[in-house]
Amino acid sequence: MWPPIRGSECRVEERRKPSNPRTHPALPIPPRAATPSSEPAGSSSESSGRAGAGDRAEASAMALAFDEFGRPFIILREQEKKSRLQGLDAQKANIAAGKAVARILRTSLGPKGMDKMLQSPDGDVTITNDGATILEQMDVDNQIAKLMVELSRSQDYEIGDGTTGVVVMAGALLEQAEKLLERGIHPIRIAEGYELASRIAFDHLEHISQKFEFSDTNIEPLVQTCMTTLSSKIVNRCKVGGKLEDTELVYGIIVDKDMSHPQMPKRIEDAKIAILTCPFEPPKPKTKHKVDIDTVEKFQMLREQEQKYFDEMVQKCKNVGATLVICQWGFDDEANHLLMHRNLPAVRWVGGVELELIAIATGGRIVPRFQELSPEKLGKAGIVREKSFGTTKDRMLYIEQCANSRAVTIFIRGGNKMMIEETKRSLHDALCVARNLIRNKSIVYGGGSAEISCSVAVEAAADRYPGVEQYAIRSFADALDAIPLALAENSGLSPIDTLTAVKSQQVKESNPHCGIDCNDVGTNDMKEQDVFESLIGKQQQILLATQVVKMILKIDDVISPSDF
Repeated sequence: MWPPIRGSECRVEERRKPSNPRTHPALPIPPRAATPSSEPAGSSSESSGRAGAGDRAEASAMALAFDEFGRPFIILREQEKKSRLQGLDAQKANIAAGKAVARILRTSLGPKGMDKMLQSPDGDVTITNDGATILEQMDVDNQIAKLMVELSRSQDYEIGDGTTGVVVMAGALLEQAEKLLERGIHPIRIAEGYELASRIAFDHLEHISQKFEFSDTNIEPLVQTCMTTLSSKIVNRCKVGGKLEDTELVYGIIVDKDMSHPQMPKRIEDAKIAILTCPFEPPKPKTKHKVDIDTVEKFQMLREQEQKYFDEMVQKCKNVGATLVICQWGFDDEANHLLMHRNLPAVRWVGGVELELIAIATGGRIVPRFQELSPEKLGKAGIVREKSFGTTKDRMLYIEQCANSRAVTIFIRGGNKMMIEETKRSLHDALCVARNLIRNKSIVYGGGSAEISCSVAVEAAADRYPGVEQYAIRSFADALDAIPLALAENSGLSPIDTLTAVKSQQVKESNPHCGIDCNDVGTNDMKEQDVFESLIGKQQQILLATQVVKMILKIDDVISPSDF
């Protein structure tokens, strides 16, 4: 006996009666296959008496399954809860979602790009023009739009800069693909054409790149590059209350703590630091316990015992030669008072991450028990000083001239929290660019010059491909122009006039360094303006944007839950 079919899972409809009903008594019909259909559930109930042309049309629209007696039936599983887009409609809907995200970021591109203000559900406000941050903070619902967010994040993780440009580039490629789809070109052929064009652009970037010369003694070129990266960020133009200039580079570690006792010395030279994760307090049993004190003598004895513990702990630190104690845990007033009297400055409640940084910078070891303290486990620093800021008496601890001289801290000051957060993001981008240049010394010039040069090269190469891919390659060349167009538009220039003038100048002079003069310096030569980017960053932009666009173009069916 076949198991009965539940009505909630599927609806079964018999299409044709068996030739001899007596031979086959009423058996439940087993389902062979469950295929989601594009028609709503109601269509199956009204089709039982139809025949001829209408019957055949409906059967072709729905997937048929057959039982072992050859009787056809249709299964619709929760079809009323699904919405479905197929073919060109699905591709156009996906492209529209991708373009919408790119349109948001387009105005943030370049040194004159606008900032976005984003408010989180808890009311926190972020003001930024960093592409990855904008998309990270946006509440994106569409799945294709989420792909664009992932695209920006990939660029941020891999390169650290160019997060806005990569999304604008992907949006331009999708826009061009839409025109080709309307002309009847198959999406797979478009994807193949884009792949060929991206390889041409990738190789051309290698060809026009130049080696960037710097050395340990001459790091000025690296500083210039970081300034190019920072030029598009808020740091370049917004200095609230003159506080941003107070940002400093500290050769050491800064801890957001102060000395545990106000009378402890505020400056210690040639400090030997004991880094402890054990508390300054008498040991306690791990199990539940109760201490009964019924006489004054017992209380006195307990107090003396506790004082003895504290004495021993402080003495152990003094014996190994420590001149500063940094402790992960707190200690009570008695221990604090004793440390001050013994002339042993201390800092308490220092976080685990900060302890690790201090240990790395000073060359010390983190000590979990007082018994394990030894002179070789102490960290060494030239100066440890406490510094106070403003009228609020905010105090911080500077640990400088450390044994490990490579440990440095950038201490950022700013007029408000949003300012500081944006400055942090800008410095992160600049440091990533410097890191990329140290890994690979090749650079290409900025201001859209690399994209214009690639566009010209891809356009010229399109003639070598005889197939339909030629259309896609030309469209890729047009999409590359989106970056310089956006730069010109955001700088208040006439986009098309500026782009055509620069492109013709590049072709006439065979000079791939001509770009958009966003800062109105008076020359289009980006080499003279010292505006350049790392080669691997630009190549990564083109590859990532092409990969995402290919993925979006290959989706031709979107089945999603309906909105109720």
